[in-house]
Amino acid sequence: MRISPKYDVAGGFGDLWNEIKRPQPYRWPILFVSCALTGTILYAFAQERVIVPPPRPEVTYITTFAPDRTEEQIVASNLENQERKEARERLEEYRVEKRRDMYRTLGKATGIDTDKIDAEIEAERAREEAETKRRIEQATGGTVATDAQ
Repeated sequence: MRISPKYDVAGGFGDLWNEIKRPQPYRWPILFVSCALTGTILYAFAQERVIVPPPRPEVTYITTFAPDRTEEQIVASNLENQERKEARERLEEYRVEKRRDMYRTLGKATGIDTDKIDAEIEAERAREEAETKRRIEQATGGTVATDAQ
């Protein structure tokens, strides 16, 4: 039993055979080019390309600390690093304050009231710190110990 009576493949092949049998000078080259083009397209789509994932990299861990350090050596190293960090912070604070002094001098030389501007900036900083503290207390549900306490 056929799937559908509308499709008759035999009729299509019969028509193709009649066209091929007709004496035309280019029938064989046209047939060859048609088959080659169809074959090339089918070959291109039929290729199975598998992209292999790259090999896993070999990880080499580099340690800068001796694995057999004692607790005292670790604490001494941490204290030394903390001192260096605090020295860098002090240097940065000194540079910022020096820069502010230069701007104050420039402002006074140009007739700007630098004391008023400093007071406004200090008030803004105080508001920001209070807002930050309020948000922290609201988020934690209580008071938070700060460095000043």
